[in-house]
Formats: sequence, C-alpha cells, structure tokens
Amino acid sequence: MVPSFEAETRNTNGSGCWEARADLVVVGSGVAGLTAALHAQARGLRVLVVTKGEVADGNTRWAQGGVAVVLADQHDEGDSVRKHAEDTLTAGAGLCDADAVREILDGGPSAVARLRTAGARFDGDPTGLLARAREGGHTAFRVIHAGGDATGAEVERTLVAEANGHRLPVLERHVAVDALKTPSGELTGVRVLDPNGVPGVLRAPAVLLATGGLGQLYQATSNPEIATGDGLALALRAGAAVADVEFVQFHPTVLYTPGARGRCPLVTEAVRGEGAILLDATGARVMAGVHPLADLAPRDVVSAAITRHLAAAPGGVGDHVFLDATGVPGFAKRFPTVHAACLKIGVDPVAQPIPVTPAAHFSCGGVVTDIDGRTAVRGLYAAGEAARTGLHGANRLASNSLLEGLVVGERVAAAVAADLAAGVLVDPRSGRVGEHHLLERRAAIADRDSLQRVMSRYAAIGRDADGLAVVGSVLDLSIKDSPLTTHRAVEDAALTLVAQALVAAAARRTESRGCHVRNEHPERDDARWLRSQLIRLSPSGQPVLADPVLVEGAA
Repeated sequence: MVPSFEAETRNTNGSGCWEARADLVVVGSGVAGLTAALHAQARGLRVLVVTKGEVADGNTRWAQGGVAVVLADQHDEGDSVRKHAEDTLTAGAGLCDADAVREILDGGPSAVARLRTAGARFDGDPTGLLARAREGGHTAFRVIHAGGDATGAEVERTLVAEANGHRLPVLERHVAVDALKTPSGELTGVRVLDPNGVPGVLRAPAVLLATGGLGQLYQATSNPEIATGDGLALALRAGAAVADVEFVQFHPTVLYTPGARGRCPLVTEAVRGEGAILLDATGARVMAGVHPLADLAPRDVVSAAITRHLAAAPGGVGDHVFLDATGVPGFAKRFPTVHAACLKIGVDPVAQPIPVTPAAHFSCGGVVTDIDGRTAVRGLYAAGEAARTGLHGANRLASNSLLEGLVVGERVAAAVAADLAAGVLVDPRSGRVGEHHLLERRAAIADRDSLQRVMSRYAAIGRDADGLAVVGSVLDLSIKDSPLTTHRAVEDAALTLVAQALVAAAARRTESRGCHVRNEHPERDDARWLRSQLIRLSPSGQPVLADPVLVEGAA
C-alpha cells in the first residue's frame, strides 16, 4: 500500500474539520495523476494524492489494448509519428488540435522509455523486440501491450510500485468536493470528505484534476463505479470551461450479458486487429461495405454501425452481435483477460463467437486545458480523461489514452514547478474559508437510476431533439437541492451537472460527427460545426453554452 499522508491537522470551533497542506494536490491516482505526482515529487515539490477508492482502483488498470506509440528503435517498418498523427486526426473527425496532437505524440517514445525504466514489462516478439498490435483506426502495427490484454494493469502496477518506493503521500477513500478560491478567483486548494464523511481542507497553490471519465452516466459501461465525472463538475464550479462533452465514445465490443448494469468487461479491439470479425445472429458481416477498414474502422464508426444494424434488421436480431475470433491463433495466450471473462459467462471464444454490444467507454471532451494541463483558472490543472487537450477531438483513436496520461502528466509536473518558481500562483492561505461553509455546501442532485436510464435511452449512440428534451425534463423533475455530506451525494451531484452539460451541447450540435450521432441530422456539417463548444456555469449554477464557440486548430 502507498503510505498514507501524515497531515497537519487541527480542529476549529469543535467542528471536527481537518486541514493539510502541499505544493500540489493531485485528485486521482490513474496514469495521469500518478505520473504527474511522481514527476512533481522528483522536482522537489510537496505532493499529496487524493483518490476516492484504493490507489489502484481507477480506470487505468482496466485498459486492455495497449499504448499507441511509434518507437524508432523497434523497426517500425515505415511507420512514423507523422502517420500516427494522421490517424489520430482522422479519427478525431476534424476537431483535434493539430499542434496538440503532434506535441503529445512526439512525447510518447520518451515517456514510454521512462515507464520501462521504472519497471514496466511489455510483451516481446520472437525477435526480442516489443510485440506490436493494430487496433481500430490505426494504419500500422504500433500498439505495444503487456500481459497480452492487461496493459493498463501493468502501467498502474508500475506507477503504484514507484509511488511506494518514493513514499508518495496518498489519501485513499477521500472524495474532492469543491475548490477553494481567493475572492479574485485563483485556486488555493480543495475541500474533501474523508472516509467517514468528515470535511477537510487541502490547501495548495496548485490542484491537478486527474479524475478520469464519466461512464457511470450510463447503465452499461466499461468504466468502474468511481467514474462519475467528478473532475468536470469541480472544474465547472471553480469557473473553468469544459468542451467536447457531447462526444462520448462507446466501445463497440463490450462483453454482452442480458440486463447488464455498471462495469462490463471489455473485448479489446486488438482481437479484431488479429483478424476477428463482427457478425449478426444470422451470420452476416456487420461491417461489410461500411468503411474501407471494415472491422478495423474507428470506434465511433463501428459502434454506430452495430447500432444501426440491430435497429434495421427485419424483425430485429436481438440486442447484441457476435465477434467471431475462432480463427485467431493462440487466443487464450494472447488475450488471457478476455478469455477468462468469456469462460465466466459460459462462452469458449476459441470455439464460439463472443456476444458483444457497444457500451459507454471514454469521454473525448473534458476540462479545457493547454498541452501542459493549465486551465483558465490560475492554479487549476487537468490531465487524462478529465481533460480536453485537443488530442481526441470528436472521437479518440484507440490506445492513445494511456499515452496521453503519461505525456501530459509529466508536462503538468513541469508546468506546476515552473509556475511556482515564477511566482504566478497564489499563497493558499489567502483562500481561507470558515469550516462551516464545508458543512453547508449543497448542489442539485438527480436520481441516479432515472438519470442512467434516460441517458442510455436518449443520449447514447443515436440522439435526436425530442429524446434530448426528454432527458432534460426527467433531470428537471428528479433534481433535488441536497447537501454534499456523503461520497454518494458528491458523485450524484457531479453526474447531474455533467449530464446537463452533455445534453446542452448535444442538443445544440445539429450534425453527426465522431461519437455524436444525431438521427435527424445524419451528415457532418463542416460549414457550421467544424468547431468545439465551450460550456461554463451561469451565475445560477446552470451549465450554459458560451458564445462564440471555441475554435482551435481543427485539422
């Protein structure tokens, strides 16, 4: 276990509130958060990591496919960072920031090298080089992997081991509630709840949000239970903007079980990279004629094609399709995690097609940052899935997320150190707030079950104005103003606010692009919509679309 933080604490007026201080508070313990924390600590900063569960409970450990990176010393046979960038821009459907794409991908080789130096063990091929896979949207074999299909687990294991070795302070089972700010709006720390719901204050001139995604907006997702959009909600309440939140990537091949709710096992698209094909219940190919890359088309294309195929078939063909991997040699050894998950539901993937269906997977948008993680709020940074750096645009290229966490996490550490040295961050003591405010914090909270049902029905793959209006109405009817005194309340408040932002952005974008599919507007409209939408909070606390919309280096 990572050593717990021996905080400076004190009681004030008998309230039971407590306090701790650091140079940098990192909220989240996945690849982006731990990378940033370790590099900041190496630069001499006092760092404190806050995580809602155990340190390894985030989404990173569930990532199967790998890390998309071009390594020159691995004989990439004509591949290049430029080609990787072209694939990323193509997948992002015109909304990537081309400069951000190039800089983040350029940083990939050195970031992976440092991770390997720290002890990460990636799979090799018979020649002694790293084994490389190909996934949807990639035009080359450039995805390195570990444990066959357990890359995220190996990345997280390496980072946690490094954190243990360096005695990185971590507060486990603590949830961040809100930002501490000066009267002029600079960040000076965060308010948190400990495992018993006791409020506390973490004072720091810099706070990094590395809280992951928002998959729990939907009934079925590849994300763990803690993926409730907390970072986006905290950033909005702190005065930052979010963008591209309408683009939620649904992984096309999540293992199907009837009536599944919550986190569902992935069937990595590297399985399709090894030759598996999608079939419907009649044995017809799902992706035939849909895209030049067929079963290896980008994720948004495959997920939408599966959804259309199921809806259009005469008489219907059920609520799932099949991934036929029976021709993939050595399946059990190459994909041990998938193999075990299939056997658990009574399917032998070596002999039988695997039942699969799309499920919520990755938020392509997030808190608006530059490629160093800086937001528009001084002292507030974001990285990983919680951030919108411009790398993903309207749809994420497979296996770019672990790479982004490694590269941007390191850049954030450098940015915080530089900002502290330059004196541009404020003294956290200037944000002092009486502890009674911690106990009075309230927010709008919708019923989680109702929210997940309407989001899955009307704001998933395939949306229209009427359905999005239904979501808005259900949210309005079920919302209650409630105190944020428990971890569940903080999460539900975040889900409610993020759902409102997503629906507002989706309703305004009257086109289909990337992960956002409007049934009544099926075409991409570059003349009007080659741009991202900024969302901020109004004075009344409602998410509103900024005008004019954000335009950033779209390719």
